[in-house]
Amino acid sequence: MMSYNYKIIIFLVLFKILITSSVMATTSEDNFEKWLVSYKKFALKKGISQKTLNTVFKNVKFLDQVIQYDRKQPEFFEDTITYVNKRATNLRANKAKKLLKKNNILFNDIEKKFFVEKEILVALWGIETNFGKHVGKMDIISCLATLSYDKRRSKFFSSQLLTLLKLIDEKLIDPKTLFGSWAGAYGNFQFMPSTIERYAIDYDGNQKIELKSSLDDSLASAANYINSIGWKKGEPCFYRVKLTKKLNKKYLNLSARKISYRLKISEWKNKGVLNFDGTDLKTNLKAALIMPDGELKTPIFLVFQNYEKILKWNRSLRFGISVCTLANMIKI
Repeated sequence: MMSYNYKIIIFLVLFKILITSSVMATTSEDNFEKWLVSYKKFALKKGISQKTLNTVFKNVKFLDQVIQYDRKQPEFFEDTITYVNKRATNLRANKAKKLLKKNNILFNDIEKKFFVEKEILVALWGIETNFGKHVGKMDIISCLATLSYDKRRSKFFSSQLLTLLKLIDEKLIDPKTLFGSWAGAYGNFQFMPSTIERYAIDYDGNQKIELKSSLDDSLASAANYINSIGWKKGEPCFYRVKLTKKLNKKYLNLSARKISYRLKISEWKNKGVLNFDGTDLKTNLKAALIMPDGELKTPIFLVFQNYEKILKWNRSLRFGISVCTLANMIKI
């Protein structure tokens, strides 16, 4: 049996941990309040009205769980096969096909106008929010404020928060609707504020941009974004491949941050790169070689220009493979 003295020691250790955690949380919240005062002054200087600041920051809070989510994103902790198989499922592909059929006229009109395949659009919709079912319930203002206060990516999120304040100030977005993901993404396609500002469209013509409640606005905005960053309709996204020769490691891209060494398919063939199923690689477009899991025994892909456009949506090698995989399943 555990001795009395040992029980006392364990109790004291646990008590110290609880006290330390409580003090750290209190300190973070106190410092957050100081940061918030400073940020409001900064926003005022950037032209945001006092009325908007009073309204938007009335109930803002430091959210410790947002910091935890930021440190544990699945893109970085799940291997490629696990990540893709969770997202590009037969169930999701079948649901996508039904939605395409149900909204056939809308999808076809948007595809013709923006030159983006409807399968890519519905795949993005499915993976981002499960076709609008999971648009997020977190207070976006508090999330962006928390991430702006946090030092890891403060500059990026401070800019996103300021952009959102401008959109609210201009009455383009109703702050009462601002509930979304922990990272501040909003609507059916999880647009960040800067993406809303640059690419969101009032496609149904009701003088409002509604990225949650309007499928017309949501799809058109997503298509406008992808088209604007250079999507090439009809071109492939990726091929899963295998290596038959030893390849210099410099050709293997392990991160989405910087893709390099884009070669023509004929050049990759000469280096011993073959389709994973052994069939011929039929195009001769330029492609880069990626290895998301960082080991030769794991999946390797040749990725094309269109795939790199998906990375601008979400800078994750595995996310890009998932979207393109689901789109291919929907086409069949």
